Amino acid sequence: MKIFSLLMVLLWGLQPMAAVQAAPPDGAAGPSAQILHITGPIGPATAEFVHDGFGIARARNAALIILAMDTPGGLAESMRAVIHDILDSPVPVAGFVFPSGSRADSAGTYILYAAHVAAMAPGTNLGAATPVMIGGGLPLPGPDDEPKPDDDQKPQPDKPAKGAMAAKVVNDAAAYIRSLAEMRGRNAEWAERSVREGVSLSVNEALEMKVIDVVAADIDALLERIDGRKVTAAGRQVTLRTAGLKAETIEPGWRIRLLSILTNPNIAFILMLVGVYGLIFEFANPGSVGPGVFGGICLLLGFYALNVLPINTTGLGLLLLAIALMAAEAFVPSFGILGIGGIIAFVLAAMMLFDSDIPGFRISWPVIAVTAAGSGGLLIFLLGYAWRAQRRPVTTGVESLVGKSAEVLEWSHGQGYVRLGGERWKAVGEGNFSPRDRVEVLAGRGLVLVVHKKHHKL
Repeated sequence: MKIFSLLMVLLWGLQPMAAVQAAPPDGAAGPSAQILHITGPIGPATAEFVHDGFGIARARNAALIILAMDTPGGLAESMRAVIHDILDSPVPVAGFVFPSGSRADSAGTYILYAAHVAAMAPGTNLGAATPVMIGGGLPLPGPDDEPKPDDDQKPQPDKPAKGAMAAKVVNDAAAYIRSLAEMRGRNAEWAERSVREGVSLSVNEALEMKVIDVVAADIDALLERIDGRKVTAAGRQVTLRTAGLKAETIEPGWRIRLLSILTNPNIAFILMLVGVYGLIFEFANPGSVGPGVFGGICLLLGFYALNVLPINTTGLGLLLLAIALMAAEAFVPSFGILGIGGIIAFVLAAMMLFDSDIPGFRISWPVIAVTAAGSGGLLIFLLGYAWRAQRRPVTTGVESLVGKSAEVLEWSHGQGYVRLGGERWKAVGEGNFSPRDRVEVLAGRGLVLVVHKKHHKL
């Protein structure tokens, strides 16, 4: 736990210091527009990037922060963290679906509604804001969840509970986006429809229905079109003076890049797998050190990723069971039964581990196939090694002496002592032997050899 805590301190503590040091002091330059690109699924890395980026923008004397978005959506907790930063920002924020061909679906729609200025580039779209992950895979309410006329005569305790929970989450999401729309004076009715019905809009429809404020082809056009607009940022009214502003892009720091890599479900899954295998190898070969250290680091990083990603506990349990079964195959002679069961559990675990239907927060099938094939290959190698070991001649113990030649040292009444490999052994056998006779070992009975005479002397 101490190592894990130190690792977290390093990951979370160093980057903000570096970010502040990298930013120029207040007043060092004139007002500017600071651009933060939000690309791909919105997760913990995105929330951290936006939070740090807002601090850098203020240090750079920014007159406007532009969130250039192209996202399919993301995690609700990360989305709300971004929105909190927008609502608390004294610097006006423009949400801009850019460049052409981009989208702001699901969580991106909420962020666009929260921004002081909502803009889109030609050829973009937004919407489909219905929550897609509810309580660990709970489905959204549908026609089957509607109450039937005879429902009171046929109580079904499971369905009403499930429908009620789904309705709670949808109602909460609808109320949240409606409050954002009313705060910014945008179309609240369509915002609620995007949550309840999953509808989407093209850029022209969004402008016509007052879902967005402006359409702009690029950053310069956006700055020109919103110049003079009045917005309320952090409780005070601000008149935007954006025409001719210098636009600068804020790049993510090393910690954000590392966090983005670690919170990729595919990377997190592989880190967990490599970590467990490294520890298994270390325990099977004590003193190797390298596999244990590398495996421990990978496992800690994997646990960190699991801490910030939406995981399914059943999937995690299946993953641990799969690894345990495949490890047991190396020590228990089950003739592949444990290993095959482990691979089946492994594939099921990979499918269920990350509890989300959001693109970018699922383990891809190629990763599942490659890791399953790798684990299967390792299993086949272990089985082959065990089979060859079973067929290999015995090399230790009394049984390894069978068939070898020994020299009689003394003999009397069917028993005596022989020399074999420089050692003195007690022996029994039929017949009378003389010293220096050569005898052959037939078997071993504890520490006594059974011998018979050979037909030559030294």
